[in-house]
Amino acid sequence: MAKPPPPTSTSDPALPTTTTTSSAPKPSSRPAPARLLAPLTASARSLLASARRSPVTTLAAAFFLLALVMYGEDARTIAELSIDDYLYPGANLYNVSGLPPLALPPPTCDLSRGRWVFDNVSVPAYREKDCTFLTKQVTCLANGRTDDMWQYWRWQPNDCSLPTFDARRFMEAMRGKRLMFVGDSLNRNQWESLVCLVQPILSKGRKKIVKRGSFKTFYAKEYRATLEFYWAPFLVESNSDNPNFHSIKERIISPERIESHAKNWKDVDYLIFNTYIWWMNNADIKVRRPNSKYWSENDEVPRIEAYGQVFKTWSDWLNDNIDPARTSVFFMTISSPHLSPQNWGNPDGIKCVKETLPYQNYSQPLDLYHDMRLYDLVVNVARSMEKVPVSVIDITKMSDYRKDAHTGLYTFRQGKLLTPKQKEDPEKSADCIHWCLPGVPDVWNQILYTRILSKSSWHSNFSPPPSQSLPVPPQ
Repeated sequence: MAKPPPPTSTSDPALPTTTTTSSAPKPSSRPAPARLLAPLTASARSLLASARRSPVTTLAAAFFLLALVMYGEDARTIAELSIDDYLYPGANLYNVSGLPPLALPPPTCDLSRGRWVFDNVSVPAYREKDCTFLTKQVTCLANGRTDDMWQYWRWQPNDCSLPTFDARRFMEAMRGKRLMFVGDSLNRNQWESLVCLVQPILSKGRKKIVKRGSFKTFYAKEYRATLEFYWAPFLVESNSDNPNFHSIKERIISPERIESHAKNWKDVDYLIFNTYIWWMNNADIKVRRPNSKYWSENDEVPRIEAYGQVFKTWSDWLNDNIDPARTSVFFMTISSPHLSPQNWGNPDGIKCVKETLPYQNYSQPLDLYHDMRLYDLVVNVARSMEKVPVSVIDITKMSDYRKDAHTGLYTFRQGKLLTPKQKEDPEKSADCIHWCLPGVPDVWNQILYTRILSKSSWHSNFSPPPSQSLPVPPQ
């Protein structure tokens, strides 16, 4: 049995909301949305006028105005999407059958085993400056990083080829559907990557991000599709579930309680889970006692035991609530932090700071002290699930080699760029957990893309389905 690795710091500062909006085409001097929403404005005025005459109507008006305040962005987004259905019925249908057949790797090919090949022609798939949806946490060039070599490496599996990410093929697979990443900030890192991979093919003014509670939702309006991220760092309920304020010294989980999160995962077409880094602060995990009223009522449980309890709850919920005919479930394995440079032959280094090249001694084992017991537990749970299959996407070994690709000292902490004084203490300040974008998470999504299209019956010959209404995340 592998020995537990040393504790890992997992500070994850709150990030600012990224929202991009533009209006639809203007067939007249007044914008179409304004013209179509005019009756709603008149109704609101009528409601307010009636409120002066009736206490009941006054109460109803108060609730109406409160809803506008609380859900104004959601209401506006839903209205915009409905207007899009009116203005652009069947917009931008794209028949991928005109493209060459997509060559997918055989199911027997292990995509997780391979090497990084320098390629400054086909990668990166997008430029940092061109993806306005990126948060400042991951925009390393804008944050002052002077080298850019980390962007020019392509993953080459040993025994097959990995298909290039084709945003049009992918979005046709997503048409009228919901895809959701669930987990911690590394799954958010991957979600941001996916948004950047698909956004170039979407029309200006028909794509936006809305942040609400634990959700960050990217709306691809012309495909009536959403790409979503849902914050749940332990998957089950915990005292760290606030997506904006979770820098808590003592993290406590409730391993048998999942419903407050999981109710938001229903009716999603593709679910992509992860949870690892938040488990690595301590060898023992604080677990809230069953039926207790307060988080302070807890016991310390060995990490592997608590992890097993969580995955029992998670797998039971999937089996009881997910229809495998509709929903595909994936699990991302360990994303590698690079904290101990002596492990890759740099005893004088400080974490990942000043690393500019991948580790390339593929014949020499690289041990980064992962807790592989957690990795093995996930794999075994996935293998045991017969009713709802779970596809494990192994990103661990390929990420191990990428000591050069973290945000390091070129990131934001608590909403601010690292100061010169903070940079003088890289042992404390350098973020060697999250990844610069474009970068390594793009390859994770390339593998996810391959897995999703492998599950689709239309990946080589496709006729577009009828237009559908855009799915809206639960309120």
